Amino acid sequence: MKNLILFLCAGFISCVSFGQIQTPQPSPFSRIEQKVGLTDVTLEYSRPGMRGRTIFGDLVPYDQVWRTGANSNTKITFSDNVTIGGEELPMGTYGLYTVPKKGEWEVIFYKDSNNWGVPQDWDEEKIALRTTAKVQELPFPMETFTIMFDELKMDSATLNIIWDHTVVLLEFEVPTDAITMASIDRVMNGPTANDYFAAASYYHDSGKNLNKAYEYIQKAVEGNDPAFWVYRKKSLIEADLGKKEEAVKSAKLSKAAAEKAGNQDYVKMNNDSLKEWGAQ
Repeated sequence: MKNLILFLCAGFISCVSFGQIQTPQPSPFSRIEQKVGLTDVTLEYSRPGMRGRTIFGDLVPYDQVWRTGANSNTKITFSDNVTIGGEELPMGTYGLYTVPKKGEWEVIFYKDSNNWGVPQDWDEEKIALRTTAKVQELPFPMETFTIMFDELKMDSATLNIIWDHTVVLLEFEVPTDAITMASIDRVMNGPTANDYFAAASYYHDSGKNLNKAYEYIQKAVEGNDPAFWVYRKKSLIEADLGKKEEAVKSAKLSKAAAEKAGNQDYVKMNNDSLKEWGAQ
C-alpha cells in the first residue's frame, strides 16, 4: 500500500509539472534569416502591438535608449563584416538598440546581447558601432512592431524598423565582391592543402583507395609547413600501405609538431603508433 501511495503521488506531481497552462505572449517572438549577397543575417526580436496606445514620444520616449522591441534584447547577427554609414562592423551578434528622435534615429550595435531590455549598467565601451538612420512617416499605422529587410541587392540591403506611423531605414553593405573574388581566385588556383588533406582523409578512412589517399596526402604537405594532424594522417596512410620507414618518420614529425602546439592527445597517439611499429 505504501508503494502504491508513493506511485500515485509521483504521478500527481508529474501531471502538475507537465500540465501547466500555456498562454500566448502579448509580444510574440520572431526570428528572421536573410541572405544578403553571400552574407547571412539573422534577426531575433519580440513584437509588441499598439493596442490603442500612443507610441513614440509617450510609450517610447524620444531621446532615450530603447530596447527596440519588447522582452529580451533584439539581436542581429552578421556572418561577415559589414559596413554601415561608412564604418565597418565586425561579424558577430549584437544587441540592437535605438534612440528615437523626431528627425532621425540613432542606431546602436551593442556587443553584449544577453540583456533583458536596456542594460542597467550601460557601458559605452561595449558599443561596436553607433550611427544615424533616416525616418519616414507612414500614411497608415503599423499595429504590430515590425523589423524587416528590404531593398535586397547583391551587396547591400536596408533594415526597416516600423511601428505606428514611423519607418526607420538603415542601409548596410556586405562584402559580396570580396568573398566572390576570393572564391574565384581559390578555385582558379586549384585545390588547397586543406582540400588535399580532406580528400586523403576520405579515401583513407573509408577504405576507398589507399594509393589515392597517399597521392593526396603528399600534395597536402608539399610546399607547406603542415600541422601535426596532417603528418599524423600521412603516417597512418603510409603504415597501411606497408611503408613502415616513411610512417615512422611522419609520426615523429607529427609528434614534434604536437609537442610544440601543446596537444598531448596527438603526442600520445603518435607515441602509441611508434611503439606499435617498433620505433620506440
